[in-house]
Amino acid sequence: MSMASRKDPYAGFMFLVEVGGLVVGGFSEVSGINAETEVEEYREGGVNDYVHRLPKITKYPNLILKRGITDSDTLWKWYRNVAAGKVERKNGSVILLDYAGNEKWRWNFSQAYPVKWSGPDLKADNSLVAVETLELAHNGLTQG
Repeated sequence: MSMASRKDPYAGFMFLVEVGGLVVGGFSEVSGINAETEVEEYREGGVNDYVHRLPKITKYPNLILKRGITDSDTLWKWYRNVAAGKVERKNGSVILLDYAGNEKWRWNFSQAYPVKWSGPDLKADNSLVAVETLELAHNGLTQG
């Protein structure tokens, strides 16, 4: 097998997050890139060897973004506006890169808005980076 035909998996630490068309910082973690379709079981009279399993609605959990706190307060202001009743929905993407920095996968989320913001746990004996977490509700994922 030649090296040119190898299909190694991409690293989970090489990614970007865009919101509203702008890269919004160096996130250390993104979770919630999931989709799940509910199934309804239907038993048909006279059919005893299986149960029909019919697809229902597809659900998308909230995206959870974590990053070290920086001087940029854009995400905090977006959340504060939502908390004040000024909901601004934004489209965005989570972008997976290869080792050369080229885009390889993109998960687009639509009509997102923040529903939870968490600041860091502050401890005098802690040498870890102060991390903020932003949780986004959205209307679904597409791969593009």
